[in-house]
Amino acid sequence: MEMQLPRLMVAGSSSGCGKTSVSCALIRLLSRRGLDLRAFKCGPDYLDPTFHSDLLGVPSRNLDLFMADEGVARQQLAEASRGADLALIEGVMGYFDGVASTDEASSWALACATQTPTVLVADARGRSLSLVAELAGFSSFRQPSQLVGVILNGASDGYFPQLKEAIERETSLEVLGHLPRREDASLESRHLGLVAAYELDDLQGRIDRLADALEERLDLERLLALAAAAPALAFEPSLQPEPQATAPTIAVARDVAFSFYYQANLELLERLGARLTFFSPLTDERLPQGISGLYLGGGYPELHAEQLAANAFLRGEIAGAIERGLPTIAECGGYLYLHEKLVDEQGRAWPMVGALAGSAAKGASQGRFGYVTLRAHEDGLIADAGQELRAHEFHRWQSDRADDAFTATKPYRETSWEGCVHTPTLYAGFPHLFFPGCPSVAKRFVHACARFAAVHEGRGA
Repeated sequence: MEMQLPRLMVAGSSSGCGKTSVSCALIRLLSRRGLDLRAFKCGPDYLDPTFHSDLLGVPSRNLDLFMADEGVARQQLAEASRGADLALIEGVMGYFDGVASTDEASSWALACATQTPTVLVADARGRSLSLVAELAGFSSFRQPSQLVGVILNGASDGYFPQLKEAIERETSLEVLGHLPRREDASLESRHLGLVAAYELDDLQGRIDRLADALEERLDLERLLALAAAAPALAFEPSLQPEPQATAPTIAVARDVAFSFYYQANLELLERLGARLTFFSPLTDERLPQGISGLYLGGGYPELHAEQLAANAFLRGEIAGAIERGLPTIAECGGYLYLHEKLVDEQGRAWPMVGALAGSAAKGASQGRFGYVTLRAHEDGLIADAGQELRAHEFHRWQSDRADDAFTATKPYRETSWEGCVHTPTLYAGFPHLFFPGCPSVAKRFVHACARFAAVHEGRGA
């Protein structure tokens, strides 16, 4: 199938160049015009989409070419954008930065796979002709480059005309505008990248100030014309799986401690026949009634350890449900929550669920992070022995457990390690899975939940 979809990628010359600030300001400008937008994030990042969602009021989705193939990316982009006036994709890291110093799964690779016109955000602070040389390299390094223009971040109003003239004289790139530095609109970072949208004071005000500044300095009509010139997007529609005869209800932990979920994961579970019900491990005293599955996603439980510990009844209920065989997926933050203890940043140890013996605490440095391929050692909830799954890790807190249900291997490297818990009813570990790239995981999970529901005759956990 093909569909006409005006679309644009906002990519960066490097990490920290300001592409999220420009993306958010642009989203706000386009929303002010009354356009019906869809937002996407290249790669596995959970945090940038929280900014998109907060601004748009609709879920922002990830497009990842390591955890899923090009066909899935086009499918996700097309199906999530039906009826939209424009789709905006925010890039990841530098434009060509992919897996292990290759361009695999890079922003450029995604732009090519989806034939998306791309605007490059470049940090212009303290630079002149060297910036021109860098942009000349970006435009010629790979072909087709998909680059149609540049936005200069941090350029002063006075110096911008000179930079624009030099770039357009020396390269094939069109300079569409610039965004001066605004101290009153910064988006803070911490060890996993940007802080989440809900943690920033006056987020809407910050974005409004960025949007106001960009509006005065951007050729928005030209940018919209470039987006409209994108070729028709070719894709294969999703197959509609046969729903379960018994529709299981899966409880999904979702609050400020557990907020890292791929929207596509949740949607695929529903398409497979599951009903999702959301609860808060921070504030809800009980698990939802009648559930036959549990999904504990990632997040920052270490920042809320005291409050999680105080909810003792719920912790005990979760431990009992897992012991009784409630099918459960616990990724990263959810995995930490299942430990006996979690040590916060101040060194205080707090009791957690206790379904897994051991404790977790902040590591001395950034732990294992990035893409991995998981190989299962034995049959279990999400995979058969020998099956390989692509996943992503990014965490600072470490476990003192010696889990060994999977071998995780870094792509293009000989680095590997053992990790994860995997039983017929439980998957728990640091790696995050992207279900559209491994639909068998979602199918096995829903089937296990349906079996649990049938055995327990709707009584649930």
